[in-house]
Amino acid sequence: MVRFSHDVAVSNAKPFNFSNTYVRLPDRFFVRLDPTPVQSPELVHLNTRLAEHLGIESDHFKTEQGVRILSGNAVPTGAEPLAMAYAGHQFGGFSPQLGDGRALLLGEVIDTQQHRRDIQLKGSGRTPFSRGGDGKAAVGPVLREYLIGEAMYALGVPTTRALAAIATGKEVYRENILPGAILTRVAASHIRVGTFQYGAARGNEDKVRKLADYAIARHYPDTADAENPYLAFFAAVVDAQAALVAQWMSIGFIHGVMNTDNMTISGETIDYGPCAFMENYNPGTVFSSIDQGGRYSYANQPQILVWNLARLAEPLIPLVDPNQERAVELLTETIECIQPLYESYWLTRMRSKIGLSKEDSLDSQLIQDLLKVMEGTDFTLAFRRLSQVLCGDRDIVKNLFKKPNEFDDWEQRWAKRLKQEGVATEETAQAMDRVNPIYIPRNHKVEEALAAATHQADMTAFSKLLTILTRPFEEVEGNEAYAEPAPATNMPYRTFCGT
Repeated sequence: MVRFSHDVAVSNAKPFNFSNTYVRLPDRFFVRLDPTPVQSPELVHLNTRLAEHLGIESDHFKTEQGVRILSGNAVPTGAEPLAMAYAGHQFGGFSPQLGDGRALLLGEVIDTQQHRRDIQLKGSGRTPFSRGGDGKAAVGPVLREYLIGEAMYALGVPTTRALAAIATGKEVYRENILPGAILTRVAASHIRVGTFQYGAARGNEDKVRKLADYAIARHYPDTADAENPYLAFFAAVVDAQAALVAQWMSIGFIHGVMNTDNMTISGETIDYGPCAFMENYNPGTVFSSIDQGGRYSYANQPQILVWNLARLAEPLIPLVDPNQERAVELLTETIECIQPLYESYWLTRMRSKIGLSKEDSLDSQLIQDLLKVMEGTDFTLAFRRLSQVLCGDRDIVKNLFKKPNEFDDWEQRWAKRLKQEGVATEETAQAMDRVNPIYIPRNHKVEEALAAATHQADMTAFSKLLTILTRPFEEVEGNEAYAEPAPATNMPYRTFCGT
């Protein structure tokens, strides 16, 4: 770790070339606020590749001035720090005011691909939206979000990312006393379904319209020229989110808290608190310690997708058509398309996981039958090892399944279906290995890394795991332990939000 002093200052350094636009929205959507200075900031980990992608000189963040900026002890030139306001349905109950209770948007930059990206400090202290919280973050949740976000990026899933993790030198109090930390998070934006709900809850149609116009210009500019731009905008968000959740389901990812304030307009995955990857396949799997009813279980994610997007439709009603009845009719038509759209995205991804590129009307049933046979079997390994059947080593696959005889029956049907593809066996096997990861953030490996970082300030396990997760499809000799499920236990794995 690199350690520097905690004195506060406005920095003249310009590591970020800010180009801020969200701050031009009506101020009801945010509160201007500087971060809270920390005691002894230390650089814990820096994402140099992401820095380069953002067009930033990464070495700057290894200096005293750079660490002060990432810790909130110095506000860089061009930054306009603010806490975003939003509402949201949390476990089905509506909260009219939530907002960034421990995060500040520093500003926006244009990356090397000419995409606009938010730069946010998470764990930077109290805001007007903290609701009695301390506004801080512990090193464990910060590093969890860093790990999972970068793993998701490597898997090709749209996601927020981590630029840096900073130790604050200050303790935070949760169930135990823990070392504090700050995450520098990068996102296409932090506009959520809940942001629209916030504007609508205050009965201000004009402000909701301005927010919608801003979101259209920033994320879906093509919809501005549509006959009904706001309806087209809603359809674009629907498409992005349907594709996203289909990806989650295809890799066994469980978000854990699919509240409307955790669903982005951009279609990126956000907030990696009570999340985890499923090991043994069980559609009812829940990881969040607070989800007692299983609302956000693996199997429920597609229907929560529909429910959340219906909540986005509500603030858009007066924008879509001055005739409320007509507006509801138009939005309902789009809502009714969500499930079949999701299923189409899901089927495409699942086809590729079993080596299929062409369409057949029986494919969905073939995949569903595989999942039934897979119950109790490691989800990731089962799909990854399927390619070995095509390479002549079927026993390594068959031995994974709890119901090997049922797998035999399914395999025969699969082999028959593969013949319709007309693709060489070796080519199919290679294609399957390109979409079925061998490495995911195994829960026990994540916990090992976080425990070492939290209790011994040892980042060795974290760095090793991060390196492996950035190449999830490349099987490397010597990394076998990272591909294996956790040792059998009667205790279910539970995650926490970190607040």
